[in-house]
Amino acid sequence: MQRLKTGLVGRHISRTRFPAALKILCEHHGMTLEFELIDTAATPDFDLEAQLTQARAAGWGGIAVTHPFKARAAAWAGMAMAPEVAHLGAANTIVFGPPLRGENTDFTGFKAAYRGLASPPVPGRVVMMGAGGVARALAPAIMDMAAEGIWIHDSDMAAARALSARLGPRAHAVEGPALTDELEQATGLVNATPLGMAEHPGSAFAEGAFAGRDLEWAFDAVYTPIWTPFLSAARDRGLITLTGFDLFRHMAIRSFAALTAITPDAAAVLPLLDRLKPEVAHA
Repeated sequence: MQRLKTGLVGRHISRTRFPAALKILCEHHGMTLEFELIDTAATPDFDLEAQLTQARAAGWGGIAVTHPFKARAAAWAGMAMAPEVAHLGAANTIVFGPPLRGENTDFTGFKAAYRGLASPPVPGRVVMMGAGGVARALAPAIMDMAAEGIWIHDSDMAAARALSARLGPRAHAVEGPALTDELEQATGLVNATPLGMAEHPGSAFAEGAFAGRDLEWAFDAVYTPIWTPFLSAARDRGLITLTGFDLFRHMAIRSFAALTAITPDAAAVLPLLDRLKPEVAHA
Protein backbone atom coordinates (compact mmCIF):
# COMPACT_ATOMS: atom_id res chain seq x y z
CA MET A 1 0.00 0.00 0.00
CA GLN A 2 1.35 3.43 -0.98
CA ARG A 3 2.18 5.77 1.91
CA LEU A 4 2.18 9.55 2.06
CA LYS A 5 4.59 10.99 4.63
CA THR A 6 4.05 14.69 5.13
CA GLY A 7 3.13 17.40 7.64
CA LEU A 8 2.02 20.97 8.18
CA VAL A 9 4.05 23.81 9.65
CA GLY A 10 2.52 27.06 10.89
CA ARG A 11 1.56 29.12 13.92
CA HIS A 12 -1.57 28.37 16.01
CA ILE A 13 -2.63 25.42 13.85
CA SER A 14 -3.92 23.00 16.50
CA ARG A 15 -7.48 23.31 15.14
CA THR A 16 -6.57 22.65 11.51
CA ARG A 17 -8.59 20.04 9.61
CA PHE A 18 -5.83 19.59 7.01
CA PRO A 19 -4.43 16.28 8.33
CA ALA A 20 -7.97 14.89 8.57
CA ALA A 21 -8.63 15.97 4.98
CA LEU A 22 -5.47 14.26 3.76
CA LYS A 23 -6.45 11.11 5.67
CA ILE A 24 -9.86 11.04 3.97
CA LEU A 25 -8.24 11.53 0.57
CA CYS A 26 -5.58 8.91 1.24
CA GLU A 27 -8.15 6.34 2.39
CA HIS A 28 -10.30 7.07 -0.65
CA HIS A 29 -7.31 6.28 -2.87
CA GLY A 30 -6.13 3.21 -0.95
CA MET A 31 -3.17 4.94 0.71
CA THR A 32 -1.88 5.33 4.26
CA LEU A 33 -0.91 8.65 5.79
CA GLU A 34 1.96 9.51 8.15
CA PHE A 35 1.49 13.10 9.27
CA GLU A 36 3.27 15.49 11.65
CA LEU A 37 1.75 18.77 12.85
CA ILE A 38 4.43 21.38 13.57
CA ASP A 39 2.89 24.29 15.51
CA THR A 40 5.45 27.06 15.98
CA ALA A 41 3.36 29.25 18.30
CA ALA A 42 5.74 28.65 21.20
CA THR A 43 8.86 29.07 19.04
CA PRO A 44 9.08 32.71 17.91
CA ASP A 45 12.49 32.15 16.30
CA PHE A 46 11.41 29.00 14.44
CA ASP A 47 13.81 28.08 11.63
CA LEU A 48 11.56 27.17 8.71
CA GLU A 49 14.40 26.62 6.30
CA ALA A 50 16.07 24.12 8.62
CA GLN A 51 12.74 22.29 9.08
CA LEU A 52 12.21 22.02 5.32
CA THR A 53 15.73 20.75 4.77
CA GLN A 54 15.38 18.23 7.61
CA ALA A 55 12.02 16.91 6.36
CA ARG A 56 13.36 16.49 2.85
CA ALA A 57 16.40 14.59 4.13
CA ALA A 58 14.11 12.36 6.24
CA GLY A 59 12.30 11.14 3.14
CA TRP A 60 9.03 13.06 3.44
CA GLY A 61 7.06 13.36 0.21
CA GLY A 62 6.55 17.04 0.91
CA ILE A 63 5.16 19.47 3.46
CA ALA A 64 2.33 22.00 3.71
CA VAL A 65 3.05 25.51 4.97
CA THR A 66 0.66 28.06 6.42
CA HIS A 67 0.67 31.41 8.24
CA PRO A 68 3.12 33.10 8.65
CA PHE A 69 5.66 31.15 6.56
CA LYS A 70 4.33 31.09 2.99
CA ALA A 71 6.63 33.79 1.63
CA ARG A 72 9.67 32.16 3.23
CA ALA A 73 8.65 28.78 1.83
CA ALA A 74 8.54 30.24 -1.68
CA ALA A 75 11.96 31.83 -1.18
CA TRP A 76 13.33 28.45 -0.03
CA ALA A 77 11.91 26.74 -3.12
CA GLY A 78 13.36 29.48 -5.33
CA MET A 79 13.51 28.53 -9.00
CA ALA A 80 11.69 25.29 -8.20
CA MET A 81 8.36 27.10 -7.80
CA ALA A 82 5.80 25.76 -10.28
CA PRO A 83 5.70 28.17 -13.26
CA GLU A 84 1.98 28.97 -12.95
CA VAL A 85 2.40 30.19 -9.35
CA ALA A 86 6.00 31.43 -9.35
CA HIS A 87 4.79 35.04 -9.63
CA LEU A 88 2.92 34.86 -6.32
CA GLY A 89 5.88 35.02 -3.96
CA ALA A 90 4.18 32.55 -1.61
CA ALA A 91 4.03 28.75 -1.36
CA ASN A 92 1.74 26.63 0.79
CA THR A 93 2.95 23.24 -0.45
CA ILE A 94 6.51 22.06 -0.99
CA VAL A 95 6.93 18.80 -2.88
CA PHE A 96 10.34 17.31 -2.15
CA GLY A 97 10.36 15.16 -5.25
CA PRO A 98 12.64 14.65 -6.94
CA PRO A 99 12.29 17.08 -8.49
CA LEU A 100 11.73 19.75 -5.83
CA ARG A 101 8.63 21.86 -6.54
CA GLY A 102 6.82 24.67 -4.77
CA GLU A 103 3.05 25.00 -5.21
CA ASN A 104 0.33 27.38 -4.10
CA THR A 105 -2.96 25.57 -3.79
CA ASP A 106 -4.57 28.60 -2.13
CA PHE A 107 -4.36 30.24 -5.58
CA THR A 108 -5.80 27.35 -7.57
CA GLY A 109 -8.19 26.36 -4.79
CA PHE A 110 -9.71 29.82 -4.48
CA LYS A 111 -10.45 30.04 -8.19
CA ALA A 112 -12.09 26.60 -8.11
CA ALA A 113 -14.16 27.50 -5.02
CA TYR A 114 -15.28 30.85 -6.48
CA ARG A 115 -16.30 29.30 -9.78
CA GLY A 116 -18.15 26.62 -7.83
CA LEU A 117 -20.62 29.15 -6.38
CA ALA A 118 -24.19 28.65 -7.59
CA SER A 119 -24.08 32.04 -9.33
CA PRO A 120 -20.52 33.35 -9.26
CA PRO A 121 -20.59 37.16 -9.33
CA VAL A 122 -18.21 39.22 -11.43
CA PRO A 123 -15.52 40.21 -8.87
CA GLY A 124 -15.82 43.91 -9.72
CA ARG A 125 -14.08 46.31 -7.35
CA VAL A 126 -12.58 44.39 -4.44
CA VAL A 127 -11.29 45.63 -1.09
CA MET A 128 -8.97 43.15 0.59
CA MET A 129 -7.72 43.34 4.16
CA GLY A 130 -4.32 41.75 4.55
CA ALA A 131 -1.19 41.56 2.41
CA GLY A 132 0.53 38.48 3.82
CA GLY A 133 1.00 34.95 2.54
CA VAL A 134 -2.62 34.07 1.75
CA ALA A 135 -3.21 37.51 0.24
CA ARG A 136 -0.37 36.86 -2.20
CA ALA A 137 -2.45 33.97 -3.56
CA LEU A 138 -5.95 35.45 -3.29
CA ALA A 139 -5.25 38.82 -4.90
CA PRO A 140 -3.74 37.39 -8.13
CA ALA A 141 -6.53 34.80 -8.30
CA ILE A 142 -9.14 37.57 -8.08
CA MET A 143 -7.29 39.60 -10.71
CA ASP A 144 -7.17 36.55 -12.99
CA MET A 145 -10.97 36.44 -12.86
CA ALA A 146 -11.22 39.86 -14.50
CA ALA A 147 -11.75 42.00 -11.42
CA GLU A 148 -12.03 45.70 -12.19
CA GLY A 149 -9.41 46.32 -9.53
CA ILE A 150 -8.30 45.43 -6.02
CA TRP A 151 -7.63 47.81 -3.15
CA ILE A 152 -5.39 46.38 -0.41
CA HIS A 153 -5.06 47.49 3.20
CA ASP A 154 -2.75 46.06 5.83
CA SER A 155 -1.49 47.16 9.22
CA ASP A 156 1.89 46.97 7.49
CA MET A 157 1.28 49.32 4.60
CA ALA A 158 4.72 48.61 3.16
CA ALA A 159 3.50 45.04 2.58
CA ALA A 160 0.30 46.35 0.97
CA ARG A 161 2.30 48.61 -1.35
CA ALA A 162 4.68 45.80 -2.26
CA LEU A 163 1.81 43.45 -3.11
CA SER A 164 -0.04 46.05 -5.16
CA ALA A 165 3.16 46.84 -7.09
CA ARG A 166 3.59 43.12 -7.82
CA LEU A 167 0.02 42.92 -9.16
CA GLY A 168 0.19 45.86 -11.54
CA PRO A 169 -1.85 48.99 -12.31
CA ARG A 170 -5.27 47.57 -11.31
CA ALA A 171 -4.04 47.03 -7.74
CA HIS A 172 -3.71 49.77 -5.15
CA ALA A 173 -2.53 50.07 -1.55
CA VAL A 174 -5.08 52.11 0.36
CA GLU A 175 -5.52 53.53 3.86
CA GLY A 176 -7.23 56.32 5.76
CA PRO A 177 -10.01 58.29 4.03
CA ALA A 178 -9.18 56.61 0.71
CA LEU A 179 -10.02 53.24 2.25
CA THR A 180 -13.41 54.55 3.38
CA ASP A 181 -14.09 55.82 -0.14
CA GLU A 182 -13.18 52.49 -1.71
CA LEU A 183 -15.37 50.57 0.73
CA GLU A 184 -18.32 52.69 -0.40
CA GLN A 185 -17.66 51.67 -4.02
CA ALA A 186 -16.72 48.03 -3.43
CA THR A 187 -18.37 45.05 -5.10
CA GLY A 188 -16.57 42.46 -2.99
CA LEU A 189 -14.84 42.30 0.41
CA VAL A 190 -12.05 39.84 1.24
CA ASN A 191 -10.52 39.07 4.61
CA ALA A 192 -6.99 37.76 4.17
CA THR A 193 -5.95 38.36 7.78
CA PRO A 194 -6.14 35.96 10.76
CA LEU A 195 -8.84 38.13 12.38
CA GLY A 196 -11.84 35.98 13.19
CA MET A 197 -9.84 32.94 14.29
CA ALA A 198 -10.21 31.80 17.89
CA GLU A 199 -6.69 33.06 18.59
CA HIS A 200 -7.35 36.36 16.79
CA PRO A 201 -10.89 37.49 17.69
CA GLY A 202 -12.55 40.36 15.92
CA SER A 203 -13.12 41.48 12.35
CA ALA A 204 -10.94 43.19 9.77
CA PHE A 205 -14.02 45.08 8.55
CA ALA A 206 -15.95 47.54 10.68
CA GLU A 207 -19.76 47.78 10.48
CA GLY A 208 -19.48 50.68 8.05
CA ALA A 209 -17.79 48.45 5.49
CA PHE A 210 -21.19 47.10 4.45
CA ALA A 211 -22.63 50.46 3.48
CA GLY A 212 -21.60 50.31 -0.19
CA ARG A 213 -24.61 50.26 -2.54
CA ASP A 214 -22.87 48.00 -5.09
CA LEU A 215 -21.67 45.39 -2.58
CA GLU A 216 -22.46 41.83 -3.77
CA TRP A 217 -20.11 39.30 -2.22
CA ALA A 218 -17.68 38.56 0.62
CA PHE A 219 -14.99 35.98 1.30
CA ASP A 220 -13.17 35.14 4.53
CA ALA A 221 -10.01 33.03 4.38
CA VAL A 222 -10.55 31.97 8.01
CA TYR A 223 -12.40 28.65 8.31
CA THR A 224 -12.24 27.84 12.02
CA PRO A 225 -14.86 29.04 12.70
CA ILE A 226 -16.58 29.20 9.32
CA TRP A 227 -18.97 31.97 10.29
CA THR A 228 -16.64 34.61 11.61
CA PRO A 229 -18.12 37.92 12.76
CA PHE A 230 -17.23 39.40 9.34
CA LEU A 231 -18.77 36.65 7.24
CA SER A 232 -21.82 36.41 9.51
CA ALA A 233 -22.42 40.13 9.03
CA ALA A 234 -22.05 39.74 5.28
CA ARG A 235 -24.53 36.86 5.23
CA ASP A 236 -27.01 38.82 7.38
CA ARG A 237 -26.92 41.60 4.77
CA GLY A 238 -27.77 39.19 1.99
CA LEU A 239 -24.37 39.12 0.31
CA ILE A 240 -23.12 36.11 -1.62
CA THR A 241 -20.67 34.51 0.79
CA LEU A 242 -17.72 32.27 0.05
CA THR A 243 -16.31 30.64 3.17
CA GLY A 244 -12.81 29.69 4.13
CA PHE A 245 -14.06 26.11 4.35
CA ASP A 246 -15.02 26.25 0.67
CA LEU A 247 -11.44 27.25 -0.10
CA PHE A 248 -10.10 24.65 2.34
CA ARG A 249 -11.78 21.73 0.57
CA HIS A 250 -10.47 22.72 -2.85
CA MET A 251 -7.04 23.56 -1.43
CA ALA A 252 -6.83 20.15 0.27
CA ILE A 253 -7.67 18.33 -2.95
CA ARG A 254 -4.98 20.21 -4.85
CA SER A 255 -2.41 19.76 -2.09
CA PHE A 256 -3.08 16.01 -2.10
CA ALA A 257 -2.66 15.96 -5.87
CA ALA A 258 0.65 17.84 -5.62
CA LEU A 259 2.00 15.54 -2.90
CA THR A 260 0.91 12.27 -4.50
CA ALA A 261 0.64 12.96 -8.25
CA ILE A 262 -2.93 11.57 -8.00
CA THR A 263 -5.72 13.87 -9.20
CA PRO A 264 -8.92 13.17 -7.21
CA ASP A 265 -12.37 13.32 -8.76
CA ALA A 266 -13.63 16.52 -7.15
CA ALA A 267 -17.29 15.52 -7.47
CA ALA A 268 -16.58 12.32 -5.55
CA VAL A 269 -14.36 13.68 -2.79
CA LEU A 270 -15.80 17.12 -2.02
CA PRO A 271 -18.80 15.56 -0.21
CA LEU A 272 -16.41 13.34 1.78
CA LEU A 273 -14.61 16.43 3.06
CA ASP A 274 -17.85 18.02 4.24
CA ARG A 275 -17.69 15.89 7.39
CA LEU A 276 -14.79 18.12 8.52
CA LYS A 277 -16.90 21.26 8.58
CA PRO A 278 -16.18 23.07 11.89
CA GLU A 279 -18.89 23.75 14.42
CA VAL A 280 -21.03 26.67 13.38
CA ALA A 281 -20.11 29.78 15.33
CA HIS A 282 -21.40 33.36 15.27
CA ALA A 283 -24.43 32.05 13.34
